[in-house]
Amino acid sequence: MSDQGPDRIPPAEVAENAEKGLKLRAQYRRGGTMAGIARARDLKNRKPLSEKTIRKMVSYFHRHKADKRAENFGDDENPSTGYIAWLLWGGDAGQKWAEEHKRAIETARNEGRMRRFKQSEHGRSPDS
Repeated sequence: MSDQGPDRIPPAEVAENAEKGLKLRAQYRRGGTMAGIARARDLKNRKPLSEKTIRKMVSYFHRHKADKRAENFGDDENPSTGYIAWLLWGGDAGQKWAEEHKRAIETARNEGRMRRFKQSEHGRSPDS
């Protein structure tokens, strides 16, 4: 982690899940939206993601957690559309990574605010 927050390059497992999602989507011709396909390509190529994109990932996983209860979720031989879409966003590893990064980004931001507050507090004159 740097001073600007956590490293925003998706780990290999997330990239592998996204690649698997793209392959299943091509094979079965279902699952995911254009946004999911775009996300999968970025994840597969391990491009650094913006804070906004990481927040979108967290939001996607929160909205779609019910997909995991669908029939054929996790079945590579006859995958549900939700399973394919879930993989496009990085799968379970993508969910965990995005949530951890969102928390780390918020922690780094809050620490930066505290540093600025403490600096301004020390810079005041005794008469203020």
